Amino acid sequence: MTRTIAEQTEEQLGGPDGILARQRRDHREMTRLMDRYREAGPGDDGERALKDVVQLVFSHAFAEESVLWPAVRRSVPDGEELTSRVEEEHQQINDLFTDIERLAPGSPEREDGIARAFALIEQDIRDEEDLLLPRLQEAVDTPRQRRLGTAWEAVRKTAPTHPHPVVPRRPPGNAIAGVPLSVYDRARDALGRVPSTSAWRTLAVPGALLAAAVLVGAWRRRR
Repeated sequence: MTRTIAEQTEEQLGGPDGILARQRRDHREMTRLMDRYREAGPGDDGERALKDVVQLVFSHAFAEESVLWPAVRRSVPDGEELTSRVEEEHQQINDLFTDIERLAPGSPEREDGIARAFALIEQDIRDEEDLLLPRLQEAVDTPRQRRLGTAWEAVRKTAPTHPHPVVPRRPPGNAIAGVPLSVYDRARDALGRVPSTSAWRTLAVPGALLAAAVLVGAWRRRR
């Protein structure tokens, strides 16, 4: 019988370096940051919390889609169905935050979008911790869980940190598209604004999409 990873000890999850413990730590941090935004509301403190939510959610999801979900599809009998469900949630979150970033802070429309995005993130956490990750835990031994954790963390630390809805959700396209987008996003985060908007967008985003399209085409021809 599968058991949610929310109720297991760190040792049961394969230790602090295993993929399950790493996932749960990130989920708990997401929850803490969302609660901080709810408490602070619109304003400087709330905007800082929201920025931290966005950066964590999108780097976390990118690492899942690049490293973790392919492993689930290889190892879990119904892995395709489980990961497709989570990928759909990721896309909905992506779309909502794309709209949120275009709206004025404090506007009713933006606050409604944030509330809906937070609700989806919480649903995504439950789906992963209660359904998907326990199935992976059953199928994969502890040494492999730790190897997945190391690979996942390496990708997360260099992943894009903002929504990019048109980027593919699966390898190989997302991995190639993520390189220039990560540079763009992390420069944006460091500066607190979009760096040289026209130049960066002109080069980074279309370049990422072109690279992704080329690689996806080559990958499909090899199948």
